[in-house]
Amino acid sequence: VMGARDAGWIQIFSENPQEIYDNVLIGMKLAEKTKLPVMAIMDGFNTSHSVENLEILTKEQVQKFVGEYMPEKSLLDINNPVSFGPVALQNSYFEFKVDQEEAMKKAAKTYAEVAKEFEKMSGRKKNFFEAYKTEDAQEVIVLAGSAAGTAKDVVDALRKEGKKVGLLKIVLFRPFPLQEILGALKKAKNIAVMERAISSGTYPPIYNDIVNGLYQAGEKKKVQSIVYGLGGRDIFAKDIRKVFEELDKGKVNKEIKYVGV
Repeated sequence: VMGARDAGWIQIFSENPQEIYDNVLIGMKLAEKTKLPVMAIMDGFNTSHSVENLEILTKEQVQKFVGEYMPEKSLLDINNPVSFGPVALQNSYFEFKVDQEEAMKKAAKTYAEVAKEFEKMSGRKKNFFEAYKTEDAQEVIVLAGSAAGTAKDVVDALRKEGKKVGLLKIVLFRPFPLQEILGALKKAKNIAVMERAISSGTYPPIYNDIVNGLYQAGEKKKVQSIVYGLGGRDIFAKDIRKVFEELDKGKVNKEIKYVGV
């Protein structure tokens, strides 16, 4: 997933099977509207091999929502054949990559429109991210994917103990809704970005995006990079609680911490 993050694909993360189901439908319509490929992302094994209740829509609802795509050129239009090639050389590559970036800039707005339409049909609200009890949180964990459910349980437990903690769950990762995320982190004192990814020789992807955004905005916040769960390894509530405890003590540095290795 992270290896493809700069390839021009829209990327939507899912916490559980319900979100995967929803995001596949949203992604189908979003891809057709933006003319960009979409990845509806789930955590292998942790989500793909779990058993949970799922609310599905009727076939008629899905067909009405997705609609019928009418491409300008189609491989299946046998009366007007065209050729499609994967090779782009110097005389065209630069231009269509710039066009792709322009489409990506507009994709967040289109995602919001499609998500709103999906909410009217399903009753399930979608957003760029889920801010869970971050309104007054001093310590905030940022992550994406299935670990969010465990993290919410830890947030609830620590809140009962009087700790001002919160979770920011990334949903839309590409395009990255930076300004909205910075707004959600405005009151946070210490932040930990937890990721199931390594970028060899540098910091992990979401951490890089968050820190670069804070720097550009002139925000001076302490942000800890944490790598966990590579290859689908489990992350436990006690591990996340320890992350919050270290944030509370101000134990934030520029070294990447590995949890569960």
